[in-house]
This record gives sequence, structure tokens and C-alpha cells, in this order.
Amino acid sequence: MASERVVLCAVTLPGINASLVEDYLDELSELVATAGGEVVQRFVQPRERLDPASYVGDGKAREIAAFCKEQDIHTVVFEGDLSPAQVRNLEKILERKVMDRTAVILDIFARRARSREAKTQVALAQYTYLLPRLTRAWSHLSRQAGGIGTRGIGETQLETDRRVIRRKIAQLSKTLEEISAHRNVQRRRRRETFEVALVGYTNVGKSLLLNRLASASARVEDKLFATLDTTYRRLPLEGVRQQVLVIDTVGFIRNLPHHLVASFRSTLEQAKEADLLLHVVNVSHPLFEEQAAASRSVLCELGLDAAPTLTVLNQIDRAQPGLIDRARGLYPEGFLVSALTSEGLPALKEAVAQQARLRAAGTELFIPYEKWPEFLLIRPSIRVLQESYGDEGVRVVIQAKPEIASRAAAMAVSKSPS
Repeated sequence: MASERVVLCAVTLPGINASLVEDYLDELSELVATAGGEVVQRFVQPRERLDPASYVGDGKAREIAAFCKEQDIHTVVFEGDLSPAQVRNLEKILERKVMDRTAVILDIFARRARSREAKTQVALAQYTYLLPRLTRAWSHLSRQAGGIGTRGIGETQLETDRRVIRRKIAQLSKTLEEISAHRNVQRRRRRETFEVALVGYTNVGKSLLLNRLASASARVEDKLFATLDTTYRRLPLEGVRQQVLVIDTVGFIRNLPHHLVASFRSTLEQAKEADLLLHVVNVSHPLFEEQAAASRSVLCELGLDAAPTLTVLNQIDRAQPGLIDRARGLYPEGFLVSALTSEGLPALKEAVAQQARLRAAGTELFIPYEKWPEFLLIRPSIRVLQESYGDEGVRVVIQAKPEIASRAAAMAVSKSPS
């Protein structure tokens, strides 16, 4: 079947480098290709500000419309987020399906979701995105139309109303809460394991790194958002007796829509519960600094900005020397590796092993009796190695995830009474 023919559109505003906009369009082109589209042309319009009615301005919109008619274009995708009114106005002018970057990302997620949890999260994000856009006149998006943006719930947009959508959102949110509660039970069962979460921008090589570290065979694709469902693999480490698990998580992206982060919070919480984060950065990409910053922004939103983290500077086999030198300067403590050739992986595995051994040694705390009832509330999530009762409190040696350990430490006094 022929690919869906797509035109990309962007606006260059004052103070924004034109080459940067082209880089953004390169990424958007990758997103469209991942969603099954073929980019035929790009339009970039310099403007003092975004047009509130048509984003690019009426004249440019009509120029794009003429091109679409002449070249038999199916879809027009805009680099920025469009308001519902802009989408309606553009569809009237272009007489084509109009999408923004967020809609394309949602379509990719709908295509790649496999587990019940991922499908529920995608549906929640789609309905949240759809709610303010129910009035748009997509008469051409029937069940037979198909194409990017019509998968999953997209087929039924014209059949729904706001009341149904809100009910769906409530149902999906409840389902995710139930899945999250079940996951919490599983976490408590795994509290004796040391968990390492791979985080980072989409398509930086996390899945291949997982395979190399754990001698696994997780699916690897050179596409954006190849991984949506959380993947666990055992990582044998020399000198580490406890079980170590490596977790591959969904990749981040620049300007990741807030409701998408919210919908995938239960999946991203795998990173929150991990003992150690490996922040993977693709140093062969010319915008690796911006990609790393985008990943840190999402981690910060999840409350993980202070979590124990090792920076992994991946794909050194493909990087230009200048990029590697820049990465060394920015991340002097980072590990230069190649998931493809396995270069640098022994040093990275030893660093992970060292972190695992530190946690295995346990943390000694003195919990005064007035705080003991509070400590008992989190004790199911803690492994207590030693416990002795005194006149004023209890001395414990514990192993726990960083977040739980911090809560326990907040209840303790700095020194056990003599």
C-alpha cells in the first residue's frame, strides 16, 4: 500500500535560528516516517509572531493548499502545537487532514502499544487530546479513510461527544490506578532486587544497550518510540550477590505533551522506583545537548532530578571527534560507550556493580519510638537486615529504594543514644 503523502510546515520566529527549525523538521520527518507517512515537501514561513487564526498566515496557507492540490497531498503536519481553532481554519483552507506534532506522536504510540497498560495509557492521552477538538469538521476521516491520526480512537471521533469522552477519561484513569496498585504489589515483592532504569531521549540506543549489558534480545529498531512497554532483564554482575534488573523505559522527546507524560506516569514510575538511573545520551546527534536537556526536564517533572544517576554517552562509534570532545567537557563523569561495538561497557558495568554493592551493605538508622508507628507504614517496602531495641528507639540496618530510604532517614535521629 502506498505511503500517506505528507507536507511539513513550520514557522521561524525572531531570535530562532533557521537551521534549528530545520533540525526540528528533520525530527518531525522521522516521526512522520515512523507513523507510516512519506514527506514530500517542507514549508517554512518567517513571521514576527504566530498567526492566531491559521498559524502560518492566510497567504502561506493558501500557497500550501495549492501545492497540496497539485501534488495530491493527503496530510499537512505542523511542527508546533495547533489550537483547535487553528486546526478548523486550516482544514477549511487546505481541504486536507491537518495535524500537529502532538497528534503524530499520539498516533505512533497507538500503533506501538502492546500491553494492556500501554494501550490504556495511549487511549487516555488520545481522549485528553481529543476533548477540546471535538468540533473540528473532519468529514473526510470516516472509518474507511484510515491513515496517520485515525488509529485507535481516531476512527470514532465523529461519533463521540464531550460527555462520552469525559466518561471514558474517568474509566481509563480508574483502570490505570488499578494497574498501578497491582504494580506496587509487584514492586514490594521485588524490594530485595537492585533495579537499574535506562532513561533518555527516544532512539538513543537504550534497547540495544539493554541487550549488550544483559545479553538479552529485546526488540531493537532504528525508529522513534520503538519501546513503549517496560522491559525487564537480569544483569549478572561480578561480585554482586543480589539480583540486578535492568529496565528499559519509554523514550522522551522535546516538548513531550504534558498530558502524555501524565498518562504514562505509571510506566515512568518504573524509573522513579529504580535504585539507579542510566541517562543515555546519543553523542553522535548534533543536538545531543538539547535532547539531554529535554530528558532532564521530564525527569524533573517526575521528581527524579536528584535520583542517583550515571550518564552514558552512547554511540561513540558514530560520533564526530568534535561531538565527543564536547560531550566530555559537559559530562566529565560520563561513560563513553558504544552499545553497537560494546566499547566502554565493562567500565559501565563495574560502576553499576559498585552502586549495587553499596546498597547491599545497607543503611544504619536510629528510629526514635515516637517515629516508630510512622516507620511501620513504610516497612513493607523495606528490607530490614538488622534490628535492635533500646530505651529510646530502634536501631535498624535497612536496604530500600532511594525514595523509601530518604523517607526512613527523615524519621531517624543523627546518632543513636549511648
